[in-house]
Amino acid sequence: MVTLLQIIRALLASPEGSSPIQAEVARIAAATDDHSAAGIAAAVNRLIKSGELAAGSRLPTVRALASALGISPTTVNEAWRSLVRIGSVRTHGRNGSFVTDGLHAGWPSRFWRIAGTAGEFAIDLSAGVPDPALLPPLPELTPGGRRGPGLSGYLDPPVLPQLERMIRSAWREVHEPERVTVVDGSLDAVDRVLTSVLRLGDRVLVENPTFPPFLDMLELIGAQPVAVGIDSEGMRPDALRDALASNQPTVLLLQPRAHNPTGASMSRARAADLAAVLRADAPSTIVVEDDHAGPVAAAEPVSLAAHLPERTVSIMSFSKAYGPDLRLAAIGGPDELIEPVIARRNLGPAWSSRLLQQLLADMLSDSRCTAAIDTARTVYAQRRQALVDALAERGIEVLAGDGFNLWLPVAGERDALVVLATQGIGAAPGRPFLAAPLDSDYLRITTAGLSVSDAGSIADALASAARNRPHALRR
Repeated sequence: MVTLLQIIRALLASPEGSSPIQAEVARIAAATDDHSAAGIAAAVNRLIKSGELAAGSRLPTVRALASALGISPTTVNEAWRSLVRIGSVRTHGRNGSFVTDGLHAGWPSRFWRIAGTAGEFAIDLSAGVPDPALLPPLPELTPGGRRGPGLSGYLDPPVLPQLERMIRSAWREVHEPERVTVVDGSLDAVDRVLTSVLRLGDRVLVENPTFPPFLDMLELIGAQPVAVGIDSEGMRPDALRDALASNQPTVLLLQPRAHNPTGASMSRARAADLAAVLRADAPSTIVVEDDHAGPVAAAEPVSLAAHLPERTVSIMSFSKAYGPDLRLAAIGGPDELIEPVIARRNLGPAWSSRLLQQLLADMLSDSRCTAAIDTARTVYAQRRQALVDALAERGIEVLAGDGFNLWLPVAGERDALVVLATQGIGAAPGRPFLAAPLDSDYLRITTAGLSVSDAGSIADALASAARNRPHALRR
């Protein structure tokens, strides 16, 4: 066992021995009698609970503690990651890791900044959710007296074979995944995949702006987001190349179409260009794609899996098209990346409700549902385009794009939100969507529930708010 005297000597001999946190290194090392990742995490957690490591304290670097204990930095990394997961520690990438106050550990702060005011305004442009009136009708679970899935199949396959065939068919024109599974919505899918492949301190390339829960997830995992610029076709190859010049990312996380918040969608040419950059400059980076809009996206399905099938995980959600309560999304990709997700899930829910899977399979094959999805796709596109055109007439250019949202440039985020609120209009602030600052302030505006006839009056209000000048909304 390493003695306290040996630890102190190692610290004095280390370049970091004179660091202000050398006492923390000695304290943690002295309290750690089990040098496994679990043992180190347990020791640090005991020190936090006893108050010997106070809230806000900066923890030693991985290298310093590993040197003091005479172990691999990888082991300390695993310990730090465990502490982040239980909310005892928060990490700020290169700025270090800190003891939390325990009050808001694990709190998805960015998510609640965009969702916390939903339903408070007469006109809610903040929610980013589908219009309930455009959801397809729910068929009977067992039409025509056909028996549904068994209710006691603990050892049955996690995915109904009929549904898996339909999912593979939907993906076939883009790629043919080696393994497919079904989980509880696209955010559940992203969370499970990221948790499976990331470790504390790993870097993840994200679009800037990106979906705020992605940034919340990365913070809780202890991974560092790296912002990559986008344009009307999504992530820019030149920005990706620049990011790779100074980073060795574990994951590239993107939305291939109906990007939230901007509405950008990748073209096939853009997907090929991004794949070429990754092939040349990041040969081991895993690609995770969240196709959250799924069947109601107007853009054609595109995936980097067509070029990098051995390291691309594709996620397709059915919730926005068929109903949020279905909470179903498919994950497809190489066996070596999907199998760990399935194996870990076996220790928890194991499978998504087969009743819901059967319901989705019935809806996918129901002509009424198919017609409703086609209508919804058209209506969402019309509503978005109507507001885009109305804003353009008022001198405000935004991306035409796809999906439920648009990204509105404003002179000042806070003032714009206040101006809109005085008129009974809610919008989502832009800052939670940012992995790095942009050259302007923005609001995320949801167009899914707007009527085309209201586009002009809403555009008047948005244009006035963007310029921070009050305007009386025409009802």
